[in-house]
Amino acid sequence: MRNKISAGLAIYKLRGGGLEVLLVHPGGPFFKKKEAGHWSIPKGEIDGEEDLLSAAIRETKEETNIEMSGEFIGLGEVTQKGGKVVHAWGIECPADFEFEFHSNTFQMEWPPASKRMESFPEVDKAEFLEYDEAMRRIKEAQRDFLIRLKEYLAKRGKL
Repeated sequence: MRNKISAGLAIYKLRGGGLEVLLVHPGGPFFKKKEAGHWSIPKGEIDGEEDLLSAAIRETKEETNIEMSGEFIGLGEVTQKGGKVVHAWGIECPADFEFEFHSNTFQMEWPPASKRMESFPEVDKAEFLEYDEAMRRIKEAQRDFLIRLKEYLAKRGKL
């Protein structure tokens, strides 16, 4: 069986000499009380023949209501515990950037074996976090994206 492939964006702000990154928290009942190690960059699976960057932009819009364009920074790929390969790009937004969070939804039987379908947001929180806090909350495999982003910005004298 082929591993699933996802793509996402590490949207960042440079503020007060520091780096802030947008992370999202998965919605649904299984993640309600899970915080550290469960957040992610906005991302999702590729649709058909869609190219990776287009998928990253689309998934970010679906999960956060943010549509990004501009100069994307390739951050490579990582493989998560379950085998999913995630590709990511960084993109800067203005330090004063604000957004109205809205996520798409999914349905599942809840509670289990109840035969009742419930609707849940795919993402229930989206926050800009300072780098150290983002490193604490993000999924372990995705930490490499934040490290690569910080190194890229430091090499260019932005941090």
